[in-house]
Formats: sequence, structure tokens, C-alpha cells
Amino acid sequence: MNVLFALAAGLVFGLGLVVSGMANPAKVLGFLDLAGLWDPSLAFVMCGAIAVAFGAFVLAGKRAVSLLGLPMQLPTARGIDRRLVGGSLTFGIGWGLAGICPGPALVLIGAGVAQGLVFVGAMLAGMGLVEFLRHGAS
Repeated sequence: MNVLFALAAGLVFGLGLVVSGMANPAKVLGFLDLAGLWDPSLAFVMCGAIAVAFGAFVLAGKRAVSLLGLPMQLPTARGIDRRLVGGSLTFGIGWGLAGICPGPALVLIGAGVAQGLVFVGAMLAGMGLVEFLRHGAS
């Protein structure tokens, strides 16, 4: 049953990305182009998403178990460290260069767009490199 809810949530998320234009790299790059032909429409999408997520996190923080009866697993880390800043910078640079982040990349793969596959391949290679550097060649 949990797998069905996860599938439904993923489909709704992917549909939201497509409908909002977040899966379109050109639209995202237009949003990020502050000095050129800036497209502010994605700011409204992000504000809406933040409002919904904020409410959901407030409610989730008051519960010990999810609506499906599973234990809540909310983030506990509160500190800002080098890894967080470095990861945020890397994510932002990649998003700015490609106009794609992980969620939309999966939508692009599902739509048969090669750019999504290239992005996910590069993302997985980067994740592997970080793990290699973090744990060394053992």
C-alpha cells in the first residue's frame, strides 16, 4: 500500500513540474536570467510550493506517525557547515548551467528527452565522486 501512495505522490509531483513549467529547462533558465529577459512566473510556483510545504511541515512536526502509520522522519540537523554550503553552491551552479534539477530530470527521462538522461548520469557520477573522496579508495 505504501508503494502505491509513493507512486501517486511521485506522479502528482511530476505532473506539477510539467504543468508549472519547472521541467522545461528553457523556462527555468529564463527565470534565472535576471539581467536579460527575466521570466518571474516560476517565482510564483516556488512561493506556492513553499506555502504548501510549510503547512505540511508544521502539521508533520506535531505528529509521531504519518497518515500511513509510519514513523515520522523529519530532518534534525540545524547547523550550517561547509558540506551544506558546498552542496548548495554546486546545486545552484548546476541548476543555472543546465536549467534542470533532479526532479525535473526524472520527468525529462520519462518523456524520452536525452538531456534528462545526460543530467542524471552526470549527477550520479558526481555523487559517486563525492562518496569516493569522502571515504577514500578502500
